[in-house]
Amino acid sequence: MKYFYLVHYRTVLLWNTKELTVKEKRSLRVNIEFDHATLIRWSPDGKAFIIHKGVANTIEVYKISKKPDGSLASATKALEFPKRHVEDVVGMDIACTGKYIMTCSKTNDLIIWDLKGQILATIELYLGSTYRARFTPDVNVLEVVFTKSGEFKQVARAFDLGGHSSGILDFNFSADSSHMTTISKDGTFRLYNTKIEFEKGEDPHVLLTGTWDTAATANIALSPNSEVVAIAHGSSLSFYSTITGSLDNTIEDIFEGPITSLAFDAVGEYVLVSGYKHIKVFRNVTGYRVAIESAKRKLTQKQTSATKERLEKLIVDNREFLQAMGEKCP
Repeated sequence: MKYFYLVHYRTVLLWNTKELTVKEKRSLRVNIEFDHATLIRWSPDGKAFIIHKGVANTIEVYKISKKPDGSLASATKALEFPKRHVEDVVGMDIACTGKYIMTCSKTNDLIIWDLKGQILATIELYLGSTYRARFTPDVNVLEVVFTKSGEFKQVARAFDLGGHSSGILDFNFSADSSHMTTISKDGTFRLYNTKIEFEKGEDPHVLLTGTWDTAATANIALSPNSEVVAIAHGSSLSFYSTITGSLDNTIEDIFEGPITSLAFDAVGEYVLVSGYKHIKVFRNVTGYRVAIESAKRKLTQKQTSATKERLEKLIVDNREFLQAMGEKCP
């Protein structure tokens, strides 16, 4: 999926990331009848998206059609889920497998839906207040279990992410769920290896702990390859390398007010932030520098001639890109 979106009053605007460098950027406007979208998520294959409608407090599914050249043609509402949450939905997501959808409200009721709007499971979390489906001071990770034939079986506790001394503001997974990052009010963020055998009692491994410039609000995002952590704090955006653990760059005062949401695109080339009625897109320049550092470290290890050649080319290509952008180059 190489699209991104902007939620506006009674409207969702969609763009193709391939056109970000084109002067005339085309967008697809999707009108939301008699309501507005508060949350939106893409399906893993990019063929559909779901929204949460603020007034109705319900979930709708929209299917995407494309033109022969691959650009967006239209978005048509395909399904509306029945209303089940009493309070406002604060968290919504689609599984990376595309098999199910999760929603969570302020009153800590978490619902697992199938793609047709049928409820698979309802879970009462009893964890105090819920903030964007993120729970303080620990993160509780649940596994949605299916049988080998693809039938829903149960929702079971997988593992917890603890260790912070204060409440967790946000968390994020890598594209393949093998890594996870958290950010806390205690002024630290953590990177975990979550590719574990939790069924056998194995706990996540902390790979990195770093510090960030604390603010009243914060969002965190992990690049698809887990090499870059982006933190939105107040109206600023900071990039950290997970290879070295150091701060690479900070872009300050992006909006007049705080950044409200943050995400990488599917391949990690861009970082998208929203706030103050706008959305801004930045190149993930840190990712190019981190890729060079990662390749250098791999070259110190025993590699096949083909792998060595590929790593050396990656370093050359990334250096050329950074130099063309006028960026510092390791």
